[in-house]
Amino acid sequence: MTHTEAGVTLELTKGTVVKQPDVDAIVNAANAQLRTGGGVAGAIHAAAGPGLAEETRPMAPLQPGEAVRSGAHALPNDHVIHVLGPVYGRDEPSDALLRTGYQNALRQAEEHGITSIAFPALSTGAFGYPLDEAAPIALETLLDAAPTLNSVTHIRVVLFDEAALRAHERALRALLGERNAT
Repeated sequence: MTHTEAGVTLELTKGTVVKQPDVDAIVNAANAQLRTGGGVAGAIHAAAGPGLAEETRPMAPLQPGEAVRSGAHALPNDHVIHVLGPVYGRDEPSDALLRTGYQNALRQAEEHGITSIAFPALSTGAFGYPLDEAAPIALETLLDAAPTLNSVTHIRVVLFDEAALRAHERALRALLGERNAT
C-alpha cells in the first residue's frame, strides 16, 4: 500500500528491513546499549558485520525515543538510524515516546541529507507494543512530518509478517479517512 503526503511517498510492505538495498538508510529497532540483541537489531548487526557494534558502542546508552545515526558497514545502505522505542507498559508515556522515536529518526535523516528511509514497526517485537496501538501512532507521526521534510521523499515501513502489514494498512486507511473527512 502506498500513499503520497506533501510530496513524500509512504509505502507499507512486508519483508525484512535488512533487505532494502534501494533506500539510503534503514532504521534499527535498537536496544539501549546498541548491542546485537535479537529481532531487528540482531538481523541488522549480523548483516552489517562487527564494525557496526564498534562504531555505535560510544553512542550508548540511548534513552527511549532517542535516535542516533551510524554508517551501514556491510549493509547495502549508506546509513543506519538506531532508535530506542519504549518498552510497552514500562516506559511511559509510551505513545509519546514512540512518536518521539519516529520523529527523531526523521530528524537524523534530514540532518544527514537522507532521501529514502525504511522503518521496522518500532517497539512491536520484544518491547511488546501491540500492533493495533503502535501502527496508528507510527503512521500518524510519519504523515504529520511529511510537510516538514526537505530531504526525505520516500518512507518505507517494512513489516515482518502479514498480520503486521494488515494492522498498518488498516491504520493508514483509518487515518486517511479521518483526514479526508475534515
